Amino acid sequence: MSEIETYLAGQEAEALADVIAFCRIPSVSTDPAFAEGIAAAAEFVAERMRKAGFPVVEIVPTRGHPTVIAEWCETPGAPTVLVYGHYDVQPPDPLDKWLTPPFEPTIRNDRLYARGVSDDKAPLLLPIIVAEAFGKLRGGLPINLKMLIEGEEESGSPHFEPTVERLKDRLACDLVVSADGAMWRPDIASVTVATRGLTALDVTVRGAGKDLHSGRHGGSAPNAVRVLSHLLASLHDADGNVTVDGFADSALPPDPAIIAAIMAVGFDAGRYFDEIGAQRPDPLPSGEDLLTRQWLVPTLEFNGISGGYAGPGTKTVIPAQASAKITCRLVAGQDPMAVTAAIEAHLQARLPSGYALEVHGHGPGTMAFALDPDLPALKISEEIFGEVLGQKPLRVAMGATIPIGAVMKKHLGVGMIFFSFSTSDEDYHAPNEFFRLSNLSIGLTAWARLLGRLGTPG
Repeated sequence: MSEIETYLAGQEAEALADVIAFCRIPSVSTDPAFAEGIAAAAEFVAERMRKAGFPVVEIVPTRGHPTVIAEWCETPGAPTVLVYGHYDVQPPDPLDKWLTPPFEPTIRNDRLYARGVSDDKAPLLLPIIVAEAFGKLRGGLPINLKMLIEGEEESGSPHFEPTVERLKDRLACDLVVSADGAMWRPDIASVTVATRGLTALDVTVRGAGKDLHSGRHGGSAPNAVRVLSHLLASLHDADGNVTVDGFADSALPPDPAIIAAIMAVGFDAGRYFDEIGAQRPDPLPSGEDLLTRQWLVPTLEFNGISGGYAGPGTKTVIPAQASAKITCRLVAGQDPMAVTAAIEAHLQARLPSGYALEVHGHGPGTMAFALDPDLPALKISEEIFGEVLGQKPLRVAMGATIPIGAVMKKHLGVGMIFFSFSTSDEDYHAPNEFFRLSNLSIGLTAWARLLGRLGTPG
């Protein structure tokens, strides 16, 4: 163990205090009601970077939420590494499902529970704390380090690409390392080498100009909830496959290495349904089929439906309007805007007369991304994961979306690796999100080794 790792082991209590303080800030990016929390979180990150010793720290305005940029580039001849993370979080709803308040961090059974703790507040603080350790013990870093922390990842990153394009000279680097992401499972070492893309849209059906009395107008007036339900049901077949013409026509074949990993890992389908609290379907699909769907097959999911009255008791109305929120996870070759257009065309073709349909997309969406399998930094990260986790890591795909890969490749022209110490079972995006405290110490050690080895020639 190096003196840096020994020092960091003694700093775990302070690191945990930083994470707790960060998670108390309600930095929900998608809801304007949390604007103060967004501003406070950006300032928290900036101040923590200043405290760590970064000579240059700036909160950069965008057309949306601000981005925090830091630079510590004082090592001539060393490579320049850009670390990415995000300070914003998902909405905490439904609040009644949380065992403890989402913005009051609570430790239970060696886990820290709070909204955003796993995605991405604890992981993004790790490289900052490690950089501080190098500065205190060695007077500087073994690499030139830049950090880019955005505030809109959980709302589709609508202003991320324009920001990177505008600041590409300032962000120039030799490698991008994402502190966002997740290990696949807590019991299997893994490195992520591919992510799915994303497009998000709202669908609204309108009937009459106002809600109507269901006795006076029932059977004759248009019912927006009924028609929306019919339209949504038409988007999948009985097996859950997407039925939209053109939805996946441009999808490319998956990487054979990922298919090989799916076949080799022995994923337990029954255990999966047990862990998510769902009844096991009959017949039970194979583990290989489930992983293929999670990693390599594009999806169309309903995230929420609203319309009419849903409170206690009864309100006898015919709803004038009904809406649904949809997100699609995409694979390599699919264009997010083209997918949204295909869905809109499908719905318009099936809309009965007497109704109006509106489809609103949330930004340009995100393309799917795959790492260069021969990237030297990927090999370094695999070695480190093997050391700190005690087993050779498996190369896996991620069903989720992290927008930076395609953006960085397009505008900075460099490779990227994922280096996150969250795990995918930590209920991010759901009630009772948590972060394993053991991964705090593991992550600090791993980041110390990564910065050291990236700065070592050869």
